[in-house]
Amino acid sequence: MAAFRSRFVRALFIFAGTLSVALGVLGIFLPLVPTTPFLLLAAYCYTRSSPRLLEGLLTSRWFGAYIRNYREGRGIPMREKVLTLSLLWLTIAASTLFVLDSWPLRLLLLAIAAGVTIHVVRVKTFRPEREA
Repeated sequence: MAAFRSRFVRALFIFAGTLSVALGVLGIFLPLVPTTPFLLLAAYCYTRSSPRLLEGLLTSRWFGAYIRNYREGRGIPMREKVLTLSLLWLTIAASTLFVLDSWPLRLLLLAIAAGVTIHVVRVKTFRPEREA
């Protein structure tokens, strides 16, 4: 039974990681869908389930350096921080003003946005010229 549970949990992590990569890719093309959180979630899921898929993600031509820089504590480029926070607050503002009628939900969204903002601002800013 433990072996089944282990395989089942591993399969769930692989599924969640793959879904996260797909959503992260969509985020590249759809401005309201975030890319970074989904890619970091995928890296976490693959860390727990598949070294091969994690290696593929970390060596990816499009995502590899970005994820490695974040995971290794080098930070996020300033352009990405500004873009992330701009889109975050744009979508939160649109949602709270035009979509939601419930004040508790509006406050929850604003609190989440504030938490994400604090996190992104506190993450070190990656400067490639200093790394060379």
